[in-house]
Amino acid sequence: MSSSSDRKLVRVALLPSAGMGHLTPFLRLAASLTLQNVNVTFITPDPTISLVESQALSQLFASFPQIKHQQFHLLPLDNPSEDPFFEHFRLIKESSHLLSPLLSALSPPLSVFITDMSLASTVIPITEAISLPNYVLFTSSAKMLTLFLSYPTLADSKAMDELDEMDVVKIRGLELVPKSLIPPPLLKKGNNILKTCFLEDSKKVAESSGILVNTFESFEEESLRPLNDCHGLLKRLPSVVAIGPLPPLGLLCRGIEQVRELGEGLVRSGRRFLWVMKDKKVDREEDNEGPEEVIGDELMERVKEKGLVVRDWLNQEDVLSQPAVGGFLSHCGWNSVMEAAWHGVRILAWPQHGDQKVNADIVERIGLGTWVKSWGWGQETVVNRAEIAEKIGEFMGNESLRIQALGIKVEARKAVGAGGSSNKGLSELINVWRKF
Repeated sequence: MSSSSDRKLVRVALLPSAGMGHLTPFLRLAASLTLQNVNVTFITPDPTISLVESQALSQLFASFPQIKHQQFHLLPLDNPSEDPFFEHFRLIKESSHLLSPLLSALSPPLSVFITDMSLASTVIPITEAISLPNYVLFTSSAKMLTLFLSYPTLADSKAMDELDEMDVVKIRGLELVPKSLIPPPLLKKGNNILKTCFLEDSKKVAESSGILVNTFESFEEESLRPLNDCHGLLKRLPSVVAIGPLPPLGLLCRGIEQVRELGEGLVRSGRRFLWVMKDKKVDREEDNEGPEEVIGDELMERVKEKGLVVRDWLNQEDVLSQPAVGGFLSHCGWNSVMEAAWHGVRILAWPQHGDQKVNADIVERIGLGTWVKSWGWGQETVVNRAEIAEKIGEFMGNESLRIQALGIKVEARKAVGAGGSSNKGLSELINVWRKF
């Protein structure tokens, strides 16, 4: 028979989507829950998409042996696409029906299931059928969550087509974001994978047991408050809980020309730098092309005078935690924003795609960094070396920005510390789970 204390133990399973941008917050959440004496089962889609994902998972299980590992075997690939990320994402969704016997077989039974926002449309019906509470981890900002939840209504609105780029998109009186910040695929006619995901998954996320966001109150108060008050956003919305920044476990640029312009700009800035050069979405063991083969031997020699360039994946946490790092030129993925906030490192934002313009807007508004809006999306234009050097110089010379970033570091750590807003939110959530 189970003891009284055993019955009160919360058992949670987590299922991430494809790509490190989605996997990373799940790894950190799994570790945070484990440290709060929650019994965690981490479900990994098999096979993984990349070497770096496999390494990250190995690190989690080695560091937290009490976390149970459950493989989720995907259906065989039938129709390969050119994009391995979306190919893997599609496979996970198409294999979702196989989750039901996997979850039912877990013993003792689960208290709660936490799934990625991009899997909601296929996974939530499965957990509903077995009466398992399903919480969604939204892996971007609270501001992006507002757009995500309201997108089905926006997509049906003819007014969207009549807006200028800087017009503010509104829904039921709730101000969202300028049209120029919205990812272009969401504005296109016809179907595309991002638009389909927003249309299908946002409706199911609204039917979940709750939404977890990797952010904190003092960082996104403007967005979090109306989400929980609803203010007419949706007739029914589950509780939205800020649980970030999720504590750590210990540029993408378009085209070779832009990579070289960035290199020249870094050299001309006169600042010392570490340049992590990645030009592929997915890393493979067989990739062995050196940086000089991308930017040329001549530029490589000049880069070495002030900087260090690497082609491998680095632990970004290790880099940002170094006192010598005074600034972060970033594409502004949400994980990177939270990591910069955690370490108090100012950001020079260069959004490339997806939610990154929304994130850059938040970074600038909160005072964590600056954003050169004229550089546009990464696919739009090639920014010349002189302008890159000039902006880096201005950015690094901005002392008030450095001080503001250090203040945000204090706020971020306070949020997840004892009695902090995110720590309190997660603890209250676990207490709710004990009643399931």
